[in-house]
Amino acid sequence: MGASSSSPVVSPTSPTTVNLPTEQTGCPNKNKAAGDATCPKAAAAAPTECPCENKENVGPESTASQQFPSECPMSGAGAATLQVQKSDDIDPSNMMPPPNQRPAPDQPFPLPTERQASTIPRAGRPENWVYPSEQMFWNAMLRKGWRWQEEEINQADMHNIIKIHNANNEQAWQEVLKWEAMHFRDCPKPQLKSFGGKYTDLSPRAKIRMWMGYERPFDRHDWIVDRCGRDVRYVIDYYDSGAVDSEFKFALLDVRPALDSHTALWDRMKATYRRWVFSRGDE
Repeated sequence: MGASSSSPVVSPTSPTTVNLPTEQTGCPNKNKAAGDATCPKAAAAAPTECPCENKENVGPESTASQQFPSECPMSGAGAATLQVQKSDDIDPSNMMPPPNQRPAPDQPFPLPTERQASTIPRAGRPENWVYPSEQMFWNAMLRKGWRWQEEEINQADMHNIIKIHNANNEQAWQEVLKWEAMHFRDCPKPQLKSFGGKYTDLSPRAKIRMWMGYERPFDRHDWIVDRCGRDVRYVIDYYDSGAVDSEFKFALLDVRPALDSHTALWDRMKATYRRWVFSRGDE
């Protein structure tokens, strides 16, 4: 995510590979064979967070993954494979079962289970959202149909993937806060209430861009932000910018409030006008 944008149009790019920084390799955090995952899930005292996934490869679920469901939200084709025995186990904030820290039966190498807290405040909780561990991310990819092959991924890759995933979420939240700044007097501390992936459900803007010949976003998420008691939905389209920078950013983000209220429409009109004014000042 080298650059982020909340503007109506994100500059399209179409590289098909990710060039990681020194000592960093592959990144299936895009619409690639490896796939990726997004997820906030609250396990007892440890909530989770994670938005950015890929959904092209769909395969049969392993027995182990059925017994111990993964942490990350399933959007796109992989979502169809999600099976949970008890509806009571589902966390409504991210529509996911409890986190799975167990190694897969045929996993080629051990992965850390430590998790990193985000800077994103969680609505209704004193703690912030918590990102998945490398083991949880691996299990989530397996549930989406991805299967490990020796030449595809190694331990170092998983470390880099988690870094990229977390950076994506942090960047998305900063973009949300730019919009929320318009309502600072009414709500100085907005919080993320819930979110979900919607890869197969293209936003109207993404559809128009594709009709015009631009690339398809590699992911879409809808985030529900608690604006001091009022739920506000944000649409986030993720576009591939190619290279990963030193801060593990590679996506271009198109973040905006969904047009489902008069307030959201007014906010977007104000943002468009301000961008137009500033662009004239640069001429």
